[in-house]
Amino acid sequence: MDTLAWMVFCAAVAVACGSTLEFPQEDVCASGHYTSGGECCIECPPGEGVITPCGDTQTECGQCLDSETYSDKYSYTDKCQTCTECTGLMRMETPCTDSNDAACVCDYGYYMSDVTGGCEPCTVCPRGHGVYVRCEPDRDTICEPCEDDTYSDQESSLDPCLPCTVCNDGSEELETLRDCSPIADALCYDPLAPTMASPSTPPELPWYELRSPGPDVESTTAKPSSPRFIGGGLNENLIPIYCSTLAAVLIGLLAYIVFKRWNSCKQNKQAANNRAATANQTSPSPEGEKLHSDSGISVDSQSLQEQQQLQTQAEAHTQTQTQLHVPEQIVVRVDGGAQSGSPPSQA
Repeated sequence: MDTLAWMVFCAAVAVACGSTLEFPQEDVCASGHYTSGGECCIECPPGEGVITPCGDTQTECGQCLDSETYSDKYSYTDKCQTCTECTGLMRMETPCTDSNDAACVCDYGYYMSDVTGGCEPCTVCPRGHGVYVRCEPDRDTICEPCEDDTYSDQESSLDPCLPCTVCNDGSEELETLRDCSPIADALCYDPLAPTMASPSTPPELPWYELRSPGPDVESTTAKPSSPRFIGGGLNENLIPIYCSTLAAVLIGLLAYIVFKRWNSCKQNKQAANNRAATANQTSPSPEGEKLHSDSGISVDSQSLQEQQQLQTQAEAHTQTQTQLHVPEQIVVRVDGGAQSGSPPSQA
């Protein structure tokens, strides 16, 4: 018995000591694949794709291009994938990044139908029905009928049923002209309001009051009074002011145009006179003193006479020189006499 107890004690001690010992554990390969050299293949993280797959050499990774390619998982074989483009009735809900693809959903006013597998127009709730659940990219509109003093007077895929207006709420003494219905709101009016503030639609009267009154019965129907415009006197006073201002502006504009035309004509005439005066000074007329009506400048007659005298003297001097250089001609007459300076006789 003592031996058995001793053996049990020794076994318990051995188990306790063995549990405190640390044994080396082998590294676990995350990819589960190895190179030909026995090395664990590296996995490319999200945002990077495989350029060279693991095999004879280790895995080579490359960065994906933002908005063009992506990689959303760890892999030692997958390359960067091309981003999805949203076309047609699809719109982009989430843009494409290097680690996530673009998320496309149906455009506004459409939803993804489970029946057709495509985008379909959202249902529009008719009059008398309001929107219970709005249309979303993944579900259609859910409509509900308007009840319990609610109404909807137009077709809509966004608006719910609206509460009806309460005419007799105690704050104002209003009467109901038309009760609320699922397709129209209640219409109220104030019976104590003046004629101008009365509603456009008169209240409905009983059939016995709609009969035309006799000749001796005074009609109780109120006649509409002529409308009164506030500030009419102010408008009447402003009209003459506007007309006077407009007339002054037109007169000023006309005077400015006339002045510009007169100034332009004056400058043109002065320029023409200056050109005529310059022409008369450079080439004077040989006729003597002459008045020019355009320029008002006269030519000095004395200077013209002096020029004519000089010209006459020059011509006389030239003629004298010509006579001096003419050779003397001697003509022998038949009778034996000689005559100089006379040309020979013609036979």
